[in-house]
Amino acid sequence: MLKIRNLHAYYGSVLALSGVTCHVREGEVVALIGANGAGKSTLLNSICGLVRTQGEVKFLGKNIRGLAPEDIVALGISQVPEGRQLFAPMTVAENLELGAYLRFRRGSKKDIAEDLEHVYSLFPRLKERLAQKAGTLSGGEQQMLAIARALMARPKLLLLDEPSLGLAPIVVEDILATLARLRDEGMTVLLVEQNARAALKIADRAYVLETGRIILSGAAEDLLQDRQVTRAYLGRDYKEFTEGR
Repeated sequence: MLKIRNLHAYYGSVLALSGVTCHVREGEVVALIGANGAGKSTLLNSICGLVRTQGEVKFLGKNIRGLAPEDIVALGISQVPEGRQLFAPMTVAENLELGAYLRFRRGSKKDIAEDLEHVYSLFPRLKERLAQKAGTLSGGEQQMLAIARALMARPKLLLLDEPSLGLAPIVVEDILATLARLRDEGMTVLLVEQNARAALKIADRAYVLETGRIILSGAAEDLLQDRQVTRAYLGRDYKEFTEGR
């Protein structure tokens, strides 16, 4: 579904990604893990056309590098950005409607209504707070709204940037359970997550980024047992990790 080859990304004259090559197959959950500043968010922003890049980014066989962000959304890619970036003064309902703004222009109101019911089934609390301003929601509810807003574009590929950031452990469990449900429903997901253990538990495959380069890749289960990964990102050796579960 998504193929990236020899991708370089820049912030001004600063090189943030150097020769990244990776792919995401339809129906997969693929995790990107790595330390802060490794380039994980930059990779997502590069896919979405928000960063100056060189190289190849193909989505469903079409070269999308250089396209405007709204055109990339229209093709079927939605991003849930780090920090949620909701429209705080607007209501929950208005934020959800904005997620589907391209579809409203095309007149598919019946499909939009069906998708609203779907996100309410995923996040029942949002339906209870439709008239509430997004900025007054709890952190967990804001993250639910950010994911729901992205889903309202009816994406083929969902990009998530640090969905567990700043949330209580019980809320993180709920968010990850929802992502697992989306995977079971056939959604394709590219997940950036600082909580490497949680990401690897729900992912099919993963890439490890370090200073703008991919240094390791493989099945998530294999990386969860890899000593290099467990020492650097899980905090202890795999033997200690498994014995302590």
